[in-house]
Amino acid sequence: MERRLAAILAADIVGYSKLMEQDETGTLSSLKTHRVEVFDPIVGKHNGRIFKLIGDGALVEFASAVDAVKCAIEIQRHLIRVEGGLVLRVGVNLGDVIVDGDDMYGDGVNIAARLESIAKPGSVCLSGTAYDMVSGKVDCEFENGGTRRLKNLSKPVRVYHCKIGTSDYSRKRAEEQGQTERRSIAILPFSNMSGDLEQEYFSDGITEDIITDLSKVSELLVISRNSTFSYKGQAIKIQQVSADLGAQYVVEGSVRRSGNRVRVTAQLIDGASGGHLWAERYDRELLDVFEVQDDVTRNIVDALKVAIAPKERRAIERVPTRNFDAYDLCLQGRNLLYEMNRKNLYKARQLFENAVELDPNYALAFSGLADCESTIFQFYSSDETFVEAAISNSSKAVQLDPDLPEAHASLGLAHFLQGDFDEAKAELERALELDPMLYEAFWHLGIISLTQRDFESAAVAYSKASKVRGDDLQSNMMLMNCLSKLGLEVELTSISLKALAIAERRLKLNTTDAPAIYVGAFAYIHMNRVEEALPWLRHAEEIKSADPRTTYNLACAFSMAGNVDKAIEFMEQSIQAGRPVRMLDWALYDPDLELTRKDPRFDELIEAWRNKAK
Repeated sequence: MERRLAAILAADIVGYSKLMEQDETGTLSSLKTHRVEVFDPIVGKHNGRIFKLIGDGALVEFASAVDAVKCAIEIQRHLIRVEGGLVLRVGVNLGDVIVDGDDMYGDGVNIAARLESIAKPGSVCLSGTAYDMVSGKVDCEFENGGTRRLKNLSKPVRVYHCKIGTSDYSRKRAEEQGQTERRSIAILPFSNMSGDLEQEYFSDGITEDIITDLSKVSELLVISRNSTFSYKGQAIKIQQVSADLGAQYVVEGSVRRSGNRVRVTAQLIDGASGGHLWAERYDRELLDVFEVQDDVTRNIVDALKVAIAPKERRAIERVPTRNFDAYDLCLQGRNLLYEMNRKNLYKARQLFENAVELDPNYALAFSGLADCESTIFQFYSSDETFVEAAISNSSKAVQLDPDLPEAHASLGLAHFLQGDFDEAKAELERALELDPMLYEAFWHLGIISLTQRDFESAAVAYSKASKVRGDDLQSNMMLMNCLSKLGLEVELTSISLKALAIAERRLKLNTTDAPAIYVGAFAYIHMNRVEEALPWLRHAEEIKSADPRTTYNLACAFSMAGNVDKAIEFMEQSIQAGRPVRMLDWALYDPDLELTRKDPRFDELIEAWRNKAK
């Protein structure tokens, strides 16, 4: 048998058994795709030879240790940037091997395999012999791991860990991929069995509170309200909903309100089999509605055998008010706030004001009131009194309940709109200390970073927001924008495909869903598939939205697609619909409008916009 000196690379997928248990077909498909599109081509590029494939692992021979380590680094830098991609551990050793035909044996191979087992997820671990050959010759910093005794090897081995030099965004992705996957659950809108359509807000409110409570459990991935409420009023099949939303479990239920009593039914269903895992019916006084919500949440968590931290449990058990009428008004206000149009924002504001009159200690109602005022100022008005009121009301919410994360998020948004970025960040970071799963805090941090043109920090914030609400369109849209500016093409394509899938799913349920249409168009454009974006943009035109945010985003999409005439047209519509002049500065450097800004008509529009505000 032949002996020779060789550099051996050993690679293995992190958490492969768990991935196979959760989704065997999908995992095998991902493994095949990564081998064909990533692993094999990069190995070939660096003159490597794959001599053994073992399930989810691979052994590769190189004539040069430098080639082996460069190959390992390139593979890891590529994979950790792919949204939802596989995560590898890699070990590299330079040593004596025994050659038997196309196969290899001996300590040179064994040490590489042992190094792989102690490598950090998404990183590369080297033996001392490999390090001695590559030090100063590859684009990577190394951390001395000391001398380690490895399994079944008599002599200790010097160990070095490669610090993969990627962006903060990519490092965060690698860390997240190495963590245990959360169980996904969709809470469908509870049916209103009261026989009164005006009570619809109440059943919706119960649903939203359960969504909010379950979202506080870090081991659960809760599908967002926007996606689950698209099924409202429809005859559904649980297995189809589960497949559409990517939810392992589905909760459905009903609410019947009569006089001062309420009946709530809820059932937890396995998305794959349709089997019931838990069900309960509650007949209570209206004042006991918070106990019912807590009990539903607790039983779902117990049925799924999910761990819940004491801090999370305390947040769920918090009673926001003892005044049911104030809570009822707050539900109505929140229902209108979600619709985000001018008319309903003013109605919601009045409802929240009525709620705090009934209960002056209702912190969550003050937070909702502040959010109404901030949103009106942000999208529909240049009147500074709105943001001043938002500061006052969110500060009151924090004063009443310093541990309410929503209150700190509201105050953070208000500070941002007032131009105090440091105070805004401090409040939003405090909100995340209290609730690490608070979507709004991540979203607002993204907006602040984007305004400061810190695209990398913005990408990290939007990525986290999209993790909390995996099916959220807006965070993925903003993430595409950031990744485009950062030049991270691999991540951009991955996120664009994800956003496109979400948009297509939502359009199946509502063909006039304007955000789904323009986000789908953005996704195609970011993938340099402009021709495929054009039908989406034509569809958007047919809707004839009067919302200034929608028309502005369509102007951006047309600009990126190269149609300046349409971009100017939709910019005009946005301004006429009331887009605040405060947003003018953003239009002057919004990267999406780069082509349109070169047209003389853009300057005329800006001038008209300024004059309109005078």
